[in-house]
Parts: sequence; structure tokens; C-alpha cells
Amino acid sequence: MSIETAPPKTPRKRSAKPNGQWKVDGTEPLNHNEEFKQADNGLNVRQRIEQIYSKEGFSSIDPDDLRGRFRWWGLYTQRRPGVPAGAHNSLPPEEVDDEYFMLRIRLDGGALSTEQLRVIGEISRDYARNTADVTDRQNVQLHWIRVEDMPAIWQKLETVDLGTTEACGDTPRVILGSPVAGISAEEIIDPTPVIQEIARRYIGDPDLANLPRKYKSAVTGHPSQDVVHETNDFGLVGVVHPEHGPGYDLWVGGGLSTNPRLAERLGAFVTEEQAPEVWHAVTACFRDYGYRRLRNKARLKFLLNDWGPEKFRQVIEDEYLGYKLTDGPAPPAPTSPGDHVGVHPQKDGKYYIGAAPAVGRVNGRLLLKLADLLEAHGSYRLRTTPHQKIVVLDIAEDHVEAVVAGLKKLGLDPSPSVFRRSTMACTGIEYCKLAIVETKQTAARAIGQLEKRLADVADQLPERLTLHINGCPNSCARIQTADIGLKGQLLPGEDGEKTPGYQVHLGGGLASSDREDPGLGRTVRGLKVTSEGLVDYVEKLIRRYLATRESAAETFGTWAHRVEEDLLQHEWSDDAALLPAAR
Repeated sequence: MSIETAPPKTPRKRSAKPNGQWKVDGTEPLNHNEEFKQADNGLNVRQRIEQIYSKEGFSSIDPDDLRGRFRWWGLYTQRRPGVPAGAHNSLPPEEVDDEYFMLRIRLDGGALSTEQLRVIGEISRDYARNTADVTDRQNVQLHWIRVEDMPAIWQKLETVDLGTTEACGDTPRVILGSPVAGISAEEIIDPTPVIQEIARRYIGDPDLANLPRKYKSAVTGHPSQDVVHETNDFGLVGVVHPEHGPGYDLWVGGGLSTNPRLAERLGAFVTEEQAPEVWHAVTACFRDYGYRRLRNKARLKFLLNDWGPEKFRQVIEDEYLGYKLTDGPAPPAPTSPGDHVGVHPQKDGKYYIGAAPAVGRVNGRLLLKLADLLEAHGSYRLRTTPHQKIVVLDIAEDHVEAVVAGLKKLGLDPSPSVFRRSTMACTGIEYCKLAIVETKQTAARAIGQLEKRLADVADQLPERLTLHINGCPNSCARIQTADIGLKGQLLPGEDGEKTPGYQVHLGGGLASSDREDPGLGRTVRGLKVTSEGLVDYVEKLIRRYLATRESAAETFGTWAHRVEEDLLQHEWSDDAALLPAAR
């Protein structure tokens, strides 16, 4: 078997207009991003951070390192406080950058020991002003990090086998994994060995550290399909082959942002033994054939869209694997949510408990208290989830009640309202340079107000009703796949000034949701809400759904795609009849 790990010196048939495909157009850089990546591998910047920048300070950092290669080690500059919304499009970057960093701690599969959790909590407390967010990529994200502190932070992380390698940048980013891998009695196959082997072989490999753009992976063996594989560049979903037994179904080419596209099946069955090399084949194919000339066309989804799944499968088999993959069955539709909230039995007789921090926001002191709580009850493992949740593992039956009470006391609710359970938000304008509006606090306020306003119909609400809030069009919070997705933008105000608001997406869903026909959300022409009007609109919309759904079994997503547009607008003729009960 022969697997290519570097671009060929002689390009293949050259296209009429170069797209920067290494195997077609050659490797000559066609933009500045490609220039700085070829000039010096992003992985090399750590040595400069430790030996130069941490000693000489922020002002000593080379611009291509600061806004480029630092990402290869999980570091982004934060938004400077006071920079106006949208200013990143007009101001020079040095006026938008703060002299502090956001830092992503890479957690493949979301797996943590309490010892590791304690170290993250200590780093948050000592170096990050007590900030911490659980992201929908299963990472933990810190803020207010100084470059001077990075050597100490890396040293502390690495004492417990944690790191930040390729947490950002044009690299293979964190591998999403089932939060209940290896413990669920329902599991088809445990993805842990595959995730660990991919990370061991390939993360930090210089041959894969210059991809056209970011590359996202997801692996699950749970029937709830709990890793949102449809939004990832590479996905493996547990299936049972009628002849070969448990293995994986291969998905490729998902991604959202401004050109959303869900991943497609290649129709290939992948065994556990094949999975790491299949991951490498797909990744190397993206490296060699991905479009590099234009950044907004550089994701794998654009290549798959042009090639189609049949050609893509043929190329990875013929040029990278050297053998044909077996055809395989599609995974059956999930019958349960994939967020794992609540108390659930493990296959060993113990229990796991999924708890919901408000939109993933935690802090260092809370994480330290969580470690204390778990260890006091004999648990030393937990997982983060792609839904900004935390799942604690290995709770003995006679400790469940005490752990549930302790989690609630920490603000990590194992029996949350539908709104706390199903609301997600990206980082937003508080820290992110690309964001246009605030998200985390807006989402937290919305949760509290919706819980009160819709208390009278709480028993009629579905188990999950997802509300995702994003600060810009990039969809870090997966707005197009939510029941109600809100994309941040500035709207015209009454006084002529711009006011924070959102474009509305309705009825999105994935295989792991309760939507009958998974797909992207529906947009209605002109349908936008201000930040101030967000809760009023969502309340009205949910009441209309409850009042006009065909039956209690009709999901919000199905309803939102079925009804006429006027029912989804701000005002509707029957609103007066629906709203008084909430007051």
C-alpha cells in the first residue's frame, strides 16, 4: 500500500484558471496565506513563542506569526475592547487586535480526567481571569491569555497529557467523538481506539499541517449519532455490516458558514483497523486537491460539490489507499437525542450524568469544584459534548442523587428546561474579532425569560427545541441546523443608527435531531429580529407552533417547513389570542 504524504514535484493536467490545487496547478502560492504557510510550517512557531515572544512581549511578534501561525497552537488574538461592530472589515488588524489571546485546549473525543480538569481550572484561575467556555467542538476555550505565560501554560498542560497542537489553523482540528464512548450499553462500536490512533499518528505531523483551510473530523459509534457528523469534513458513523459486523459508514464534505453544505455518504464501509488510514487518505486528498487560491472556496465541501461522492471515493481508493473499500449500509435514523443530558445507565452498572451549563459558559473555579465533586463520589472521568454540555461518568447508583444535587448547586443542571438544554451560542463580540453582536449573555437572558414566559405551556413543549445564536455569518454555533437559528448582523434602527440583530433561520435539523427530514433551516425574506426583540419573537413563534401543529408528534422543524411564510413573521393575525396566557 502506498500513501502519498507530500505534493508531487510535477503537477498533473493544469486547469485553465489555477485554483491552487497542488496536484493540478503545482505548489506556487496564489495568496499571502499560502505564502506564509510555505515560508515556514505553522508548527514551528512554538519555538519562537517560547524562546522569543514570551520574553520580549507582544510587540515583538511577527505579524505572520501573530495572525497566522499562532493558530497552529490554538492561539487567536482577542478583540480589543471598544472596537465597534463590523470594524474588522475597515480597520487595520493592529487596531482590532487586543494584546491578549483566546486559547483553545484540544480535547479529542472530549475526554478528560478529573486531574486534567483540575489543571484546566487552575490555568483558567491563574492565567485567564477565571474564564472558560465549553465549545461545540468539545474543546475548552480560555481568554485573556498573555504570550508571556504560554511556556508555563504548555508545561502545565503537558504534565497531564493535554495540549493545544493544531487546535486552530489550516490543520486537522479536534476530532469530535461520542461523549459516551466505551460506556453506553446502546453503543454499536467504541470509537475511542480510532480517535486515539488518528491523534497519535497524524496530529502534529508536518506533512498534514498545511491544508487549504481548517479540517474537521467526527467519529461516533452511538446510535444517536451524537457528533453532528453532517457538518464535518470527515465523519465516521457506527453501523453493522450484514457480513462484516460493526464498523463505520464514511461521510465527507460537510461545513456551514456562508455556504452551508451537509456531508454526503460515500457508501463505503470502514472497519476499525482501516479507519485511521481512511482518515489519512481523505485528509491528504484535501491537502493535494483542495482549492487554495480563494480562502472562501478552500473547504473540502467545495471540492466534493464539484467532484461528487463517486469520484471522490474513487480518488481516495486509487491514489491514496491502494485498495477498494467495501460497500456498506446507511446508518438507521436515530430515535433519541444525542446530547446525553440527564441520568443514564452505563453498561457496567454505573451511571453517567449529562449536565447543561448555560450555553457552555463555565469558569476555572467551577471546574475545580466539579473535580472535587466527582472525586468525592468515586468518579475520575468526564466528557465534553458537541452541544456545549458536560457528561460525568462512572457514578455508582447510591451516589447518583448526591452528584445530581452537587451539579445543580454548581449551575450544571442535569434536568434543565428545554431552553437551557437546547440553546447554544458562539463566543460573540465579547472576545471574537469577527463577531458583530453579543451572543453569550444574550442567550443566557433569553433562556431565563423564555422559561418564565412559556411556563404555562411547558408541558406541551418537545423534549428538545434548539435555539442557536451566532455573532456573525460564520456559523460557529451551527445556526442553519437549529430549529431556530439566529445569525448576527447590524440592522437599521429607528433613529437611523445601526442596532444589533439577527437574520432568522427556521427548521434546521440533522440526523441526530428529531426532525423527520434532516436538512438546513429555512430563511424567510426580510425576517430579522433585533437583540431587544429576540425573546418576544421566539415566544410568539413557539406559541404559534403549539397552536397550529398538526399533532403533538409534529416537530418544530417539520412545522416550520410546512407552514406559510406569514406564520413565521413577527406579526400574525391570531397573535392576540395566543399571547395573553404568558403575561
